[in-house]
Amino acid sequence: MKLVVLIPSYNTGSTLLVQTVSGALRSWPDVWVVVDGSTDGSEEAVAEMLPLHPGLRLLHQHPNAGKGAAVLLGSAEAQRAGFSHILTLDADGQHPADRIESFAALSKAHPSALLLGCPQFGSDAPALRVQGRKISNWWADLETLGWGIGDSLFGMRVYPVAALLKAFASTRYGRRFDFDPEMAVRIAWQGVPLISVPTPVRYLTSAEGGVSQFRYVRDNTLLTWMHIRLLAGFGLRLPLLLWRRLRGGNPLRGLKIGG
Repeated sequence: MKLVVLIPSYNTGSTLLVQTVSGALRSWPDVWVVVDGSTDGSEEAVAEMLPLHPGLRLLHQHPNAGKGAAVLLGSAEAQRAGFSHILTLDADGQHPADRIESFAALSKAHPSALLLGCPQFGSDAPALRVQGRKISNWWADLETLGWGIGDSLFGMRVYPVAALLKAFASTRYGRRFDFDPEMAVRIAWQGVPLISVPTPVRYLTSAEGGVSQFRYVRDNTLLTWMHIRLLAGFGLRLPLLLWRRLRGGNPLRGLKIGG
């Protein structure tokens, strides 16, 4: 197994370097940043670090095309470079970079599996975000007949690159905010084992450099349309999903992972 940390980034300011990239490099040598049409110059400080870190790389996507499109660009390039797995890390500092090594070790033990971070929220988490994601999680569970998607929206994950690229190839969607739930469902449809990994999440305040690209109406509309499409796909795949369910379902669903 060969893993690269992939960080899609759009206008995340100083948080990109100070919080995310620096933290990732303390835990893992191969870190790639996909700059998704940023206009704030946030990648310039990262570019200055390139001579100091042989495994650090900057990829650029113009114009802004969305998180999913940035991950697609990075994962296709990762496959060409010989990487078998990517660990996605949001650029806004919410994900704990000090958990990268434990994710990588778990992936090495189960290389065929998709590792899904399952957020452990603190008091800083917006209640609307915590409660609202339950709706998407319920639909994702239905669309996969309970294959084991613990959280459909959390972005810290380890993807087998081949399974992720196959999921991308199956649809022209999943290129923006709908990336995380859409790819989780489509990879589950492939019969890939899933492991839910309890993972702390931190919401930075504006004073700490916190930046969010989430837009409540726009992104929830996108998710609603996504689930309508996935339900149609679910209907077509129902016989296969029922057969897998009768054979025991996700073989790693009961695996216990410490928080």
